[in-house]
Amino acid sequence: MSVIGIDFDNTIVGYDELMYRLAIERGLITGDESDRTKRRVRDRVRLLPDGEIEWQKLQALAYGPMMAEARLLAGADEFIRRCHAAGVGVRIVSHKTEYAPYDHTRTNLRDAAMEWMAAHRFFDADAVGLTRDAVFFESTRDEKIARIRAIGCSHFIDDLEEVFLEPSFPAHVQKVLYAPDATARSTSNVMVVPSWRAVSDYFFDHSA
Repeated sequence: MSVIGIDFDNTIVGYDELMYRLAIERGLITGDESDRTKRRVRDRVRLLPDGEIEWQKLQALAYGPMMAEARLLAGADEFIRRCHAAGVGVRIVSHKTEYAPYDHTRTNLRDAAMEWMAAHRFFDADAVGLTRDAVFFESTRDEKIARIRAIGCSHFIDDLEEVFLEPSFPAHVQKVLYAPDATARSTSNVMVVPSWRAVSDYFFDHSA
């Protein structure tokens, strides 16, 4: 049976609107920007004095105490349901530490992510149908890649091409790059998809 691994942050859950709002509330950016993506917010904040630290504080808020306000990316839950209906295994593998260095609330980021998934019915048998033991959080990128190998993923879906470019990434795993703001280009060994609808089409409406 195929096992499809899926990244979590910015692949299943989106932070664009939340990051944009938090950056405005903290006085880090003005609200006159048409491009309100997380990436654009990051680039603007990093230009500020101590911008890298301010960006990390912003991430700590979004991934921790404000996680409940993050958005389920359209179609991600439906894709997992389709996998289950087809007898395809799904595992979520995320590079996520327990705590963020600049979070004064000391919110456990992994617990926040699990609570977010529970709130979106990821663990309900009559909804997304994922089990809690199918979710893995790893402290480093190397550990994430080791987990992908250990659980026998046949495919992996991630928004970061850097993960696929790591020399340790297993060659036999089909790489699927989730790139909704796609400037990314397809290569011979990376399938680039602009949406979860396109992911579903790739796996279920065409030969994968």
